[in-house]
Amino acid sequence: MNELSLAVVGLDYANPDKSKSNRRFELALCAPGELVYLVPEPKNKADHLAVAVFTAREIQLGYLTAERCGWIGARLASGEAVEAVFQEAQSHAAIIRVRFGGGAPTLPAPRQTRAVADDDPPFWPDPDPDEWGA
Repeated sequence: MNELSLAVVGLDYANPDKSKSNRRFELALCAPGELVYLVPEPKNKADHLAVAVFTAREIQLGYLTAERCGWIGARLASGEAVEAVFQEAQSHAAIIRVRFGGGAPTLPAPRQTRAVADDDPPFWPDPDPDEWGA
């Protein structure tokens, strides 16, 4: 497997830098295809296999999920060529695209979302109480 998408978690934590930079704000600045960097943290007190993710602006975005850190960290430690880019923001995670073995990662096509029609109601109200037998 040379290329895959990975979740970056921990977006709601302040960074340990002096300014306590905000990861959510940094996420809002990220554009698809922007370079990100994977940095192993063997001295991390919570997880010696942790892999931090930093943006091109050198601000930490978060960490790779724990179940991926060991495998990704081992590939990084072996000296394998790696390039990573920001893919997309989701509500609880950022998604990055990583390519091992050289070359730039390719971003998948953006997800299709349902178009809202002009006649769609702004919400779906609950039925009146007499309709549910109350």
